[in-house]
Amino acid sequence: MLSRTAENIFWMARYIERAESTARLIQMGQRMTILPGPIHREEWRSVLQVSGSDGLVGGERVVDEEDIVRLLVLDETNPSSICSCLGRARANGRAVRTALTQDMWEALNDDWRRLETYDLPRARRDLSELLDWVKTRASTFRGTVETGQLRNEGHDFLRIGGAIERAEMTLRLLDVKYYVLLPETAVVGGGRDHYQWTSVLHALTAARAYHHVYGGAGYTPWQIADLLILNPQFPRSVAFCFGQISWHLDRLAQAHGQRGAAHETAATMLAELRGRERGEIFEDGLHEFVANALIVTNRLSREIAQAYHFA
Repeated sequence: MLSRTAENIFWMARYIERAESTARLIQMGQRMTILPGPIHREEWRSVLQVSGSDGLVGGERVVDEEDIVRLLVLDETNPSSICSCLGRARANGRAVRTALTQDMWEALNDDWRRLETYDLPRARRDLSELLDWVKTRASTFRGTVETGQLRNEGHDFLRIGGAIERAEMTLRLLDVKYYVLLPETAVVGGGRDHYQWTSVLHALTAARAYHHVYGGAGYTPWQIADLLILNPQFPRSVAFCFGQISWHLDRLAQAHGQRGAAHETAATMLAELRGRERGEIFEDGLHEFVANALIVTNRLSREIAQAYHFA
């Protein structure tokens, strides 16, 4: 496969995943802002921080929903916004149109101009409907991939790109929850703390999975962290994502007859995740683990680009 084709497929998958993750992130912010509390907690600012867009709102002023809609939904210049991600995904898909099935292209292309019909007032008014639409578009695309795409190198790059993006979002959600939203240790374990942790589960569609794994034991931060980092069966966990990354990189290694730094980075991270005991990450320091894991995902993305000669 040509390196340019591989790169476009890789980033197409990342942008689709990022659009959906941003929609889920905004929905989490909506849930958390309905709780009473001191204004300096700034749940909406934490949403910007997870998306890497915090620098777009300067000063010490409170971030509100209007800022979120403007920056994370409609702003075409922000690479983390839904509008930007869907536009870039479509541009990457168009560049490799012949590598996609008809259903994949239609899922990517259908109604893509819908966001152009939204101004700021309408987007705020219809925000819940709009976010659900974004999630549905991403799910539809994944369905066409699952049922129609050949399991060739293009499929490997698509799965790797999506898994890297998904792992990063899970890690950022955990980090902001633990490190940014809760600077006051006095509230840890309280009602607000409980609601924020369960909001993270809802953002990742993990509430039902949590109940299947832990039963009626109730919500605890360390169990939520374990599910979202270590559980190999939950498809948004870091362990599951790295399992997918490593598996598809191994397929590429077999096809090309060589392994590189990216393969070793993914395999080492997967081995570390599989070797962790329940509760160990939270006890040793969740923020420290997440910060290191984010460094690994960033390095892995660079190593893949170097190995397969992305521009």
